[in-house]
Amino acid sequence: MAREFSTVGVVGLGTMGAGIVEVFARNGVDVVAVEISEPALERGRATLTRSTDRAVAKGKLAVADRDALHERVHFAVGLDALHSVDLVIEAVPEHLDLKQRIFAELDRVCRPETILATNTSSLSVTEISVATTRPNQVIGIHFFNPAPVMKLVEVVRTVVTAPEVVADVEALCTRLGKVDVTINDRAGFIANALLFGYLNHAVAMVESHYAAREDIDAAMKLGCGLPMGPLALMDLIGLDTAYEILDTMYRRGGRDRRHAPVPLLKQMVTAGLLGRKSGRGFYTYERPGSPVVVPDEATPLATDAALADGARAIAKVGVVGSGTMATGIVEVFAKAGYEVVSVARGQEKSATLREAVRTSLNKGVVRGRLAEADRDAALGRISWSATLDRLADVDLVVEAVVEELSVKKALFASLDEICKPGVVLATTTSSLPVIDVAMASHRPADVVGLHFFNPAPVMPLVEVVRTIRTSPEATATARAVCATLGKTGVVCGDRSGFIVNALLFPYLNDAVKMLEASYSTADDIDHAMKLGCGYPMGPFELLDVVGLDVALAIQRELYLELREPGFAPAPLLEHLVTAGYLGRKARRGFRDHSHR
Repeated sequence: MAREFSTVGVVGLGTMGAGIVEVFARNGVDVVAVEISEPALERGRATLTRSTDRAVAKGKLAVADRDALHERVHFAVGLDALHSVDLVIEAVPEHLDLKQRIFAELDRVCRPETILATNTSSLSVTEISVATTRPNQVIGIHFFNPAPVMKLVEVVRTVVTAPEVVADVEALCTRLGKVDVTINDRAGFIANALLFGYLNHAVAMVESHYAAREDIDAAMKLGCGLPMGPLALMDLIGLDTAYEILDTMYRRGGRDRRHAPVPLLKQMVTAGLLGRKSGRGFYTYERPGSPVVVPDEATPLATDAALADGARAIAKVGVVGSGTMATGIVEVFAKAGYEVVSVARGQEKSATLREAVRTSLNKGVVRGRLAEADRDAALGRISWSATLDRLADVDLVVEAVVEELSVKKALFASLDEICKPGVVLATTTSSLPVIDVAMASHRPADVVGLHFFNPAPVMPLVEVVRTIRTSPEATATARAVCATLGKTGVVCGDRSGFIVNALLFPYLNDAVKMLEASYSTADDIDHAMKLGCGYPMGPFELLDVVGLDVALAIQRELYLELREPGFAPAPLLEHLVTAGYLGRKARRGFRDHSHR
């Protein structure tokens, strides 16, 4: 039988501590909430009151239940108030010496059988536990912010944590309505170890002026379906907190450079730019603690003004290619009112492409997303061809042929001869250097990357990739076209992976390395990222959908270009691809899909 926890102590009543108090009190557990001083105690009480009042206002908590919740909480100054509790959870700032002092004192104050838990997100639970005479009764219980809402709890056992302590805490998590994943004591545990490498990489993109903060955040929200962009998330977490977590993980986790805090992060913390809590971080906020972003000197100009800056008029568009991406791009341009010339290799492929576009438009009508008249008008704007000569009078060419550099270079050399001066030539490559394609023509200033995401008619994001030879007019034209298509165009430099793949695939690769090290299971890692970070899919679900061969190819490209040791493809990923376990398309990847 699992131990019955009737009274729980919480030490530290900041945002996280107050949230943990609320979780226990909501679930019928009496709580002793402790702070270092009366003013700090009052701030904690106010935080709890605001949160529960907000829940009542939103209809998620009855007034009577709120009042009963508050009656279960006893507020006190000093650790002596915890002398008779069954479990203590510490939620003070992430400083090892502070936590060790608190645990030494808790060891003195609490009954011998009391379990002592830390909510640390990055420090060693083992190092905290040795400050006590009962390390076998010390455990990590890592809640996620906001604790009353987030479902995940990471239960962290050390090499000496008693099995019955682990079992008791797991049962308690179930009682609280949480999903727990039990793991060993390692830097960053699951969620932070995977999340913060990605966040740090996004900061590096800002530091190098690779892309604007708004574009990086928009790319990850729209391209990956994440609830927040990485820089907005850093502001929410707090840049000082993020720095401490990264620094700790770097020092404890084998000095992986992916976790070495980017210098810009330390500079911002030193300057007091801590994110929402200070009113300024990567973004500027209405006031300290406010979630409302206000314009500052880095805010882009109004879209119309920016797009008018040298953008060329585009009326007629050529699309070269006959695959899925080409089909979607033809449909997108035709629906947006452009005259489209579709060029496929051979009459047969052209006919197949025409039928695919017609079928897709018909589906739009059946689903009520497109009027019949609009479908007919879109089809009327498309002309079909098997020869590139038909592109002589277009204003923009979008290439969507096979991802082979030699093929794309030969095509751009041909377009150079056929197209009129001033035409913007765009490649949809997702992995090849755009500059290599551009230099195959004699007009590299007119060449830009337009990386649509699949399926193009649905996905709202387009990465606009400028090379060191791309003119500002060509970039402005590409952005203006994206706006006309109803897409969000994000501008970035010509570097492997652009924004989305460069941030996404190293994170996926890190997850494979975590599994390979037998640190956790694929199911628990997926749970951790979905429930702890709000991701729409866990990394292994996503890898099986994308295709392990595709993921490996992208990761190899990133590693070859950046030569970053942490980007080397995980051997397990290479082995699975060699074995033919490519994901859903092969009915076997990280999971068996043969029965689905």
